[in-house]
Amino acid sequence: MKNVTDSFVSLGHWPYAGSFGFNTDILATNPINLSVVLGVLIFFGKGVLSDLLDNRKQRILNTIRNSEELRGAAIEQLEKARTRLQKVEIEADEFRVNGYSEIKREKSNLINGASENLERLENYKNETIRFEQQKAINQVRQRVFQQALQGALVTLNSCLNKELHLRTISSNISMLGSMKEIMD
Repeated sequence: MKNVTDSFVSLGHWPYAGSFGFNTDILATNPINLSVVLGVLIFFGKGVLSDLLDNRKQRILNTIRNSEELRGAAIEQLEKARTRLQKVEIEADEFRVNGYSEIKREKSNLINGASENLERLENYKNETIRFEQQKAINQVRQRVFQQALQGALVTLNSCLNKELHLRTISSNISMLGSMKEIMD
């Protein structure tokens, strides 16, 4: 404390006491200068500093409040999105299951239709083959019958005389007459 009072007292003994200058004595001038500066700062800056701090505090609180509101809205949107995602996944699963069922049904229908077409074609083929066989058999029979008839006519014409011819006719007439009597 003695240094502080000495520094005030010594101001009057300086040759340049009324003028402005630098005191190079660190121990004598710094604590006084610092205490004066700090005192002025505290006295005048207290209100400004508290206003700045209050404004800063309000901005921080408003930012936190806004962040909380945005967070709440984001959580709400996230829940809505999750709900929509679940609905879409359920619908996708239903479409997938229905699609697979539809594909299986269409596949089964195509296979059954192709099988029925093959069966019809096989039946048509078999009928065509039977028809062609019957036609060929009939043609062969007709040919054989014609050839046998021609051979029989040739044989009959060569062997048959008038007397044998008349006996055959009268024998056939009598056979027809007996058949007529049986039927009546």
